[in-house]
Amino acid sequence: MHFADPKANILQMGMREGMKVGDFGVGSGHYAIAAAGIVGRDGKVYAVDVQEDVLKHVRHMAERAHRMNIDTVWGDIEKPGGTKLRDQSLDAVILSNVLFQLAQVDRALAEAKRTLKSGGKLLVVDWAGSYGGMGPAPEHVVQEHKAEEWVLAAGFHKQKGFRAGPHHYGLVFTAP
Repeated sequence: MHFADPKANILQMGMREGMKVGDFGVGSGHYAIAAAGIVGRDGKVYAVDVQEDVLKHVRHMAERAHRMNIDTVWGDIEKPGGTKLRDQSLDAVILSNVLFQLAQVDRALAEAKRTLKSGGKLLVVDWAGSYGGMGPAPEHVVQEHKAEEWVLAAGFHKQKGFRAGPHHYGLVFTAP
């Protein structure tokens, strides 16, 4: 069951062919697969997660979808250098349904900032509420204004906010 359309949400950040994208906390892999389709053969998607079984699932999904431009990276987005990606090597970073799971949001945002080129885009999509068992527990929901506050405090500039599906909000930021 999809609650948000990954491709439509990614297009909100102006993703296009040839870009290099990091999907930090790749989870189900739906955003990585959608991004790989948009960036095409000349682009690359780095699917980063701390759980090896998640990465194995994403590799299988990528093979089934014939997306050979996805590299899975076993890494911790909450550690400096934890993504194993070079400084300023990415055009875009996706943080989809991850904020509520992080213990060190500031560190994850610092890692996104480190890997993004100046002017690169950060897409944040997260749960707008708990919805009776769907999504995070009510006490773990990160409200949109809180997410925006955190990302601005990390030095990003807000480009826009949008409705990312019936249960999610979306925010697009630009790296300094």
